[in-house]
Amino acid sequence: MVGLLLVAGCGAESGGPPLASHTAATGVASGITSRSASRPAPDASSATALLATVLVKGRAAKTGYARAEFGSAWTDNNNSLLGHNGCDTRNDILRRDLTTTVLKPDTRGCTVLTGQLDDPYTGTRIAFHRGQQTSTAVQIDHVVALSNAWQTGAQYWTEQRRVDLANDPIELLAVDGPANESKGDGDAATWLPPNKTYRCAYVARQVAIKARYRLWMTPAEHDAIARVLTGCPGQPAPTEA
Repeated sequence: MVGLLLVAGCGAESGGPPLASHTAATGVASGITSRSASRPAPDASSATALLATVLVKGRAAKTGYARAEFGSAWTDNNNSLLGHNGCDTRNDILRRDLTTTVLKPDTRGCTVLTGQLDDPYTGTRIAFHRGQQTSTAVQIDHVVALSNAWQTGAQYWTEQRRVDLANDPIELLAVDGPANESKGDGDAATWLPPNKTYRCAYVARQVAIKARYRLWMTPAEHDAIARVLTGCPGQPAPTEA
């Protein structure tokens, strides 16, 4: 297993032109502000606190978006935590998220042949078998969809920064294939995991990604995340160690 720990549950450079600030002090925190007076201040490491630092504005046009704008799929040529380790990103995440893995011989310990996934999106256990007809049962989800990232700041970045986002372990989860396909490029306003017990962790991870890369949120996306976090105000934001 790769030596990466993501704190269970939830976790900078400029992403484009200056944007309007969105904090509780502005009085536009979409429901958080009005409730905060009766609650203790959230811990600085909580997803609720981090959400208050994320900018909110309308979605930019999708014009010009293509998967290729974020580099070759699963390239190891990235500056994220597992970049330049000699293995492609997909297998890095499979090794991290699957248990009882069997690795293909003569691949420098990279390629996963089989394993078990406790899928966070559906709450089910899935057997992974590498193969043309079977590999898609487990897919690697970009927790913040790349098209969403494009429309909330990434189109203004350098290509290398987009490559780094697309291969950052905090942005990636091994999940049930059909659930990932159902999500598509939806944000929290249009899609949440069917497994309700994972929703706090899921939106907290989205907050951590948006904050790390200074992507903004649409008002609907922000408010959907805020609603989930009202049920778990102490949910930690995920970090890497």
